Amino acid sequence: MYKINKMLKVGVLGAGHLGKIHLKLLHQSKKYELIGFYDPDIAIGQSVAKEFKYTYFEQLDALIDAVDVVDIVTPTLSHYNCAIKAITKGKHIFIEKPITNTVEEAEHIRLLVSENNLRGQVGHVERFNPAFKAVKSEIKHPMFIETHRLAEFNPRGTDVPVVLDLMIHDIDIILSVVKSPVLSVQASGVSVISETPDIANARIEFENGCVANLTASRISLKNMRKSRFFQKDVYISVDFLEKKTEVVKMKDASEFPDDFDMILQNAEGVKKQIYFENPKIAANNAILDELETFAEAIENNTKPIVTLRDGANALKVAHQIINCF
Repeated sequence: MYKINKMLKVGVLGAGHLGKIHLKLLHQSKKYELIGFYDPDIAIGQSVAKEFKYTYFEQLDALIDAVDVVDIVTPTLSHYNCAIKAITKGKHIFIEKPITNTVEEAEHIRLLVSENNLRGQVGHVERFNPAFKAVKSEIKHPMFIETHRLAEFNPRGTDVPVVLDLMIHDIDIILSVVKSPVLSVQASGVSVISETPDIANARIEFENGCVANLTASRISLKNMRKSRFFQKDVYISVDFLEKKTEVVKMKDASEFPDDFDMILQNAEGVKKQIYFENPKIAANNAILDELETFAEAIENNTKPIVTLRDGANALKVAHQIINCF
């Protein structure tokens, strides 16, 4: 007999910029049946419903009761209360990054989801970026990581420090590839336009000796989302914005190299040959991917790709950085 997967009924909380993107993708998805959405601003809710023909629920509880999965795309300060409401009603939760406002809230959500045998995933969308997916298997033992995430000024998101707005993407990526506990964190941040820091730099040291240097700014003249990973005989660059990768490797040079071989010789006389690899990058919609892989985790009773623990760990490091300011 063939297994027939029933579409999961889903409701979206929040109809802002990102909420509308989620609504559009869930409406298109073959894994979800979009039941409707809720937004506390009735005028916004009615406007979105009229424009896109999605069903608007004026009561939060009514929407949660009508679905299997609650997609939380509200401001960070409301994530916790929305999640608790959904979990206590037995609903799976997809929750945008950062998972919550505090680490204590994140841990409480994680424990409740586990106790109720539910599934939860955090919207760290860069894990699904095709450029990162193409090279993730190559990042095996990084010992130095450098990230730059720069954005032109946008008033949306300035209610939280740039660490929680932008840098947390790179924190999550780094924690996903460095399999070692954090040893220490040093950081500095500067407020230029907002009441909270707009520019931040952080240095994270791990117990295994790996060092990560992160820079984030939301008042740059151009956008940039690049990460570089250095490990023994390998350099990997990921451009999350342009969705491009660069993999440079070294191996022992042959005794009789070809004329076109790129050869380096160190002070000890050891010769290494440099060569390039071009991993195939499969185009995708990263937000749709993260939502649909969550549906698969629910259907198959498996661990989501970005767990609530991952979200809590990224938030913990983010707060360690903020506490340095």
